[in-house]
Amino acid sequence: MAVPVSQMWAVSSYVLKNRLQGRKHYPLVVMLEVLFRCNLSCAGCGKVQYPAHVLKRQLTPEECFRAVEEAAAPIVNIPGGEPLLHPQIGEIVQGLIDRGKYVYLCTNALLLKEKMHLFKPSKHFSFTVHLDGERENHDISVCREGTYNTAVEAMKEAIARGFRVTTNTTLFDGTDPVSVRRFFDEMMLMGVEGMMLSPGYSYEKAPDQSNFLGKQRTRELFRQILSNRKKSWKFNATPLFFEYLMGMRDYECTPWGIPTYTIFGWQKPCYLLQDGFAETFKELIEETNWNGYSAKSGNPRCANCMVHSGFEPSAVNHTFGSLSGMLATAKGMLSSYEDPEALAAILRAPCPKKRKEPLARIESEAATQETR
Repeated sequence: MAVPVSQMWAVSSYVLKNRLQGRKHYPLVVMLEVLFRCNLSCAGCGKVQYPAHVLKRQLTPEECFRAVEEAAAPIVNIPGGEPLLHPQIGEIVQGLIDRGKYVYLCTNALLLKEKMHLFKPSKHFSFTVHLDGERENHDISVCREGTYNTAVEAMKEAIARGFRVTTNTTLFDGTDPVSVRRFFDEMMLMGVEGMMLSPGYSYEKAPDQSNFLGKQRTRELFRQILSNRKKSWKFNATPLFFEYLMGMRDYECTPWGIPTYTIFGWQKPCYLLQDGFAETFKELIEETNWNGYSAKSGNPRCANCMVHSGFEPSAVNHTFGSLSGMLATAKGMLSSYEDPEALAAILRAPCPKKRKEPLARIESEAATQETR
């Protein structure tokens, strides 16, 4: 795992403490959505589909600190929207670092060069840049040409200034596994600390509902991508989560492991499903019917979900839940997952049909965002 030793220790000691106390519903990471505004309108997201009066709202630093202190998780992810649009984002990040949190600011990096002076390099802080693969694939995914080049240029400058930089990649149906593996090589050559991967899952406000992955296709795709991996590749995820994506393990979702706090409160049950909001974290944990959200529950909205926010915590709990889990994690960190069949499937498969969006739509989305 490509994270500082101090962060690994903070997470492991935190998990063990909660397990020794007999707590089941505790968070590993808080997703702190400081706003929904964005300078992109990605086909698989849809945050900017909210009405204008909602897009104008944002969390105050005090609201952010209160929510994070209440949940008490060691890691905070700040997604959006685009959090660099928040006028007090530097103050928010520094306040979380001062509270001993490890902060990952999730950004499309279009404003990163302009806003970089608001932050200081720290082992407690990382820019997590949204890149959905190589240049053409990423630009199609976010519905605007040129975004990949802008992001990569900003990432290189951040790395040169001493910042931790990681990537977050969401993969959709039609993804070319060979292209993704080339993308891994490029990120490692650039000096990216680690990469996080997740299959795309149907977000209800997303404009494009046709390219999300089902479970069978997810396992096929991630087996081709992650088998026969290079030792140079560094990932910001537990190997057991990747084994789950590859179909080697089966986990149930633990949505409370990465809860989401927004301008509306704590989102029930996770950031993908909106079944109401809780005013406090205590209310979220105690009043949410967690048994109603998993593949086993029979909830049709959960049937194909394999996303990071629900299943990475399950894998982490497995790691620290038993000696066998710890040994499996150690083995996974050293394994390249040699799989001749997966390699052969990559070599013989034709390049999948690309998810192209008409240029007119890309330009229209860009113009819409500029007028918001």
